[in-house]
Amino acid sequence: MSRDRQPGPLSWAQLIAPLVTFLVVGAVMTSTAACDPTPAVDQRAAVEGLGWDQGKVQFGVQLDWQNDNPQSYTDRVGRRPGLFGEFVEFPFRPPVVTWLDTKVDQVRTAGAVFMLTLEPFDGLGSVSADALQQLTATLRGWNNTGVAVLVRFAHEMNGSWYPWGQQPASYIAAFRRVSTAVRDAPMSRIIWSPNEASGYPFAGGGHVATSSSPDFHLLDTDGNGLLTSDDDPYAPYYPGDEYVDWVGISLYHFGNLYPWGANITPEPGKFAGKITGEYRDPDTSVREPNFYQRYAERTGKPMAISETSALFNPSRNGEGATNLEIKSAWWQQITADDIPARFPNLRLINWFEQDKTEADVPGGVTSWTITRDPQIRDEFTAAVPTWLEFPRIGRRR
Repeated sequence: MSRDRQPGPLSWAQLIAPLVTFLVVGAVMTSTAACDPTPAVDQRAAVEGLGWDQGKVQFGVQLDWQNDNPQSYTDRVGRRPGLFGEFVEFPFRPPVVTWLDTKVDQVRTAGAVFMLTLEPFDGLGSVSADALQQLTATLRGWNNTGVAVLVRFAHEMNGSWYPWGQQPASYIAAFRRVSTAVRDAPMSRIIWSPNEASGYPFAGGGHVATSSSPDFHLLDTDGNGLLTSDDDPYAPYYPGDEYVDWVGISLYHFGNLYPWGANITPEPGKFAGKITGEYRDPDTSVREPNFYQRYAERTGKPMAISETSALFNPSRNGEGATNLEIKSAWWQQITADDIPARFPNLRLINWFEQDKTEADVPGGVTSWTITRDPQIRDEFTAAVPTWLEFPRIGRRR
């Protein structure tokens, strides 16, 4: 979801080890600038579970930066996320780096990691050598001031709603080049993050692949000449273990039947079932691949829920479930006691804290937030489990 919307042979542990000491020093330096006296986290170690109990998972927030900022969020909630995320068009346009610098300053003050989602709206071919050099230089500048960055390039590439969607060969080639550029910065890593598979191949989107698409043969994984829910929704887009540091998925509750827009509580087991492939859309009997087993457990890579929330349609308020009923049912699944044991490589849950219009949800603005409504916010913060790293910072303002 959006607002509109050659790596070396080192192991993961070897890549991270030299960063930890640097980050501890950076954390001490940045904590003095923060309003909250609690020391800033050792960003890289915290977000990857290093230095914490094995079952700890970081809580992150995909902010609405036009109307919110890290300080306002923590003041409102009384807790400090380990990560703040932002979307940006890539290659960068001239003013972008300047306002990104301002946001990174705010993330630094908050003692958090920055997740930068790069959106190549001019197509995958727009990712030039100059753009990659600028990306590396920008990341290095942020890293050298103590901010670790998790880069998410061309997310939800298996979807049909972005101009980079369903083009696996071009996507993989671009991802590998971006991966090299990201890793040339000392405290930056890259995450591969498709959309969860329910509804694949997402027919009806503006960028859905057809039989005449250049990469159709790569998408038709069962070889029957058709692109259907029987085809693999993930494998054609995977850039390869050596190019990926993190794996993640966008995982939402939009409802239970398309077209979306009805206010319906999530079905039991939906969150975990979408990760493992055990969840079934009501209009299909196809079992999707087990994302966690294939891409996190097999590879040993840390996994993120890159975006998540549950839909409430204010234009249909009074019809069906309330916003509190929907959001609480979803966070109860996300924060269930068995999540760390079921998904030990899970290191980050990133909440989509924005209200926005959705092309396939009639009625205007859709509510995804959990901190704007005081009752929803208070019930959520009271339900935060001990395994979710989302520490209190004192009295809420």
